[in-house]
Amino acid sequence: MPTGSTVSSSAVSIDGVWKYYGDYPALRDISFNVDGGSCLALLGRNGAGKTTLLRILGGLSKAARGRVSILGKDARAGSTRQRIGILGHGIGVYEELSAFENLSLFGQLYDLADPRRTATEWLERTGLDRVRDGLVREFSRGMRQRLAIARCFLHRPSLLLLDEPFTALDDRAIQVLQDLLKSAIAEGRTIIMATHQLREALELATDVALINRGKLAYRGARTWEMLEDPGWLYRHYGEA
Repeated sequence: MPTGSTVSSSAVSIDGVWKYYGDYPALRDISFNVDGGSCLALLGRNGAGKTTLLRILGGLSKAARGRVSILGKDARAGSTRQRIGILGHGIGVYEELSAFENLSLFGQLYDLADPRRTATEWLERTGLDRVRDGLVREFSRGMRQRLAIARCFLHRPSLLLLDEPFTALDDRAIQVLQDLLKSAIAEGRTIIMATHQLREALELATDVALINRGKLAYRGARTWEMLEDPGWLYRHYGEA
């Protein structure tokens, strides 16, 4: 099985990570590195352990065993969290606030120089400027997802952890997100993206990791073979 790089440029280092829910091992001795400036597609069936691993990387959950280093520091350190952008299954915005109020508030929490200006910029970039003063509780699922994307990118994080980022997005919004991710890669930021949207993920990815029943089944560079046939990886390294 191909293994990840161990060079000092690693933005993320995962060493022997285990996670249990009761007696069930959701993650089993996971180890690999992610180089700075790369885009890793984190793949696996439902229940494979992708979300659990992303939560550990984001400092939202603690591994039972093993170590995780993010940008050279402990994943749960406060200074580390400031440099991470997380997009999870929970949208993570306040329903009783407007779109503009949400982003302005998060901008203040991230101590941005001009939270209001930055909020306006990201509402425009995600196509929400026309509903900037609308309450989030009145938004569609896709609009909420766009707002969550804006919140994730707002503070220009060094590491982006994305869990099913294309969920509920129409074709136009998918293109907006892909463009944002391409820009982030061009700027040298690191992305780890868990998704079932194989074609969209593999078009962006430089690297791939496949988790099968809590174990690392594959870790290597994305190949043209995968891009031309997204199901190839599952057939060769997934569940029987």
